Amino acid sequence: MTSTPAVVIAAPSSGSGKTTVTTGLIAALRRAGRKVAPFKVGPDFIDPGYHSVAADRPGRNLDPNLVGVERISPLFAAGCVGADIAVVEGVMGLFDGRIAADGHSTSTGGFGSTAQVASILGAPVVLVVDAAGHSQSLAALLHGFATFDSTVTIAGVILNRVGSPRHESVLRAACAQVGLPVLGAVRRNGELSVPSRHLGLIPAAERAPQARDAVDAMAAAMGAGVDLAAIEATARQRRQRDGAPWSAPDAVGEPVRARPVIAMAGGAAFTFGYAEHAELLRAAGADVVTVDPLHDRLPEGAAGVVIGGGFPEEYAEQLAGNVGLRDDLREHARRGGVIHGECAGYLYLCAALDDQPMSGVLDATGTFSPALTLGYRDAVCLRDNVLYRAGERVTGHEFHRSTVHGVGDAAWGWRSDVGSVTDGLVADGVHGSFLHVHPAGAPSAVARFVAAAAAYRAHDDHG
Repeated sequence: MTSTPAVVIAAPSSGSGKTTVTTGLIAALRRAGRKVAPFKVGPDFIDPGYHSVAADRPGRNLDPNLVGVERISPLFAAGCVGADIAVVEGVMGLFDGRIAADGHSTSTGGFGSTAQVASILGAPVVLVVDAAGHSQSLAALLHGFATFDSTVTIAGVILNRVGSPRHESVLRAACAQVGLPVLGAVRRNGELSVPSRHLGLIPAAERAPQARDAVDAMAAAMGAGVDLAAIEATARQRRQRDGAPWSAPDAVGEPVRARPVIAMAGGAAFTFGYAEHAELLRAAGADVVTVDPLHDRLPEGAAGVVIGGGFPEEYAEQLAGNVGLRDDLREHARRGGVIHGECAGYLYLCAALDDQPMSGVLDATGTFSPALTLGYRDAVCLRDNVLYRAGERVTGHEFHRSTVHGVGDAAWGWRSDVGSVTDGLVADGVHGSFLHVHPAGAPSAVARFVAAAAAYRAHDDHG
């Protein structure tokens, strides 16, 4: 077995510049001729989009909450096939993860934290520190992080947003005081910022030319301020051997023979999704075709439709204007075709989003709200549907500023600190929900969806 060199880019807290540093490092290493496998800890969809631009290969997520601890190493190994080095961006602060229902965490942090994933992978951590406001006291902060958890190896520091040569000198001395090498010092640079809105950075797929320019600027800054040779040497310190890589065909089992066509939403309005989803659909026997709901129609002979997350509220007028696809989806559902809408896709299945008409597949209306709904959910399926059986359990993630009011059977239920909660709607072959579920954590649901699509196509062809 091999051991792919890997480094985990973490920080003491959110807002330290992890995404900028990670994306820039991936791009700079690629410019140097390396094949880089990019990863993101946690359920984030946006950061992997920038990683993908930088690496020219899919950015993938590593989240023990969504896929289970046992799948982290196999998914990592699968994502590393053909790569020279892996760069893993952490989530929040190094030890921040899911907080238990009682408000407590494990002794060294939350479940699914960057520290936990680094420990599973046996990969060294490089700590990105926002240097603004730091001086000699940085030594105390670094000492605490370096000694807090013996299973995590902090191998070095990247000083980000350094103000001046004198400031850098003081910070380097603080790092030396606790024995941590400085692998890079990046000066403050307003040109490295990426535009944001209500849920974070604007996805790279929505702003392709500008995203490429932003990644190029990040690569230049990291190439100039970070010792790439030292980063590669640090990555080679990884102590864990790669096991057998995760396999989509193994995960879903015997594929259907009919090769049903599954239309998967893409384009600017629907950018949220996990790379493994399409891989699992194909392994289960489907032919996957990307459809942009802003202007495309449903492909001829489509048996199933998957509409993932994104920002439909930003494109509501254009989505409403594609009357042909809205009609196609209603007719597809009426004839018994299968549809899965997740978060933004759920909103698109509604009759309306605020004052704009949507597809009308579900008897429901969506409303954009300033209130953020965010967190992991331990959900139970309430009714049999094209993905799950009643009583099946998953851990998913909510991340939205919208609500849906509709008529029909709820898809999910879970307990919260305010009591029982239900989410989503199921109707015949349609499943809509705000809950993001990682397909690698529920491969049987993907296989069931493809089988339902194949059955619909067979019945429709002979009907």
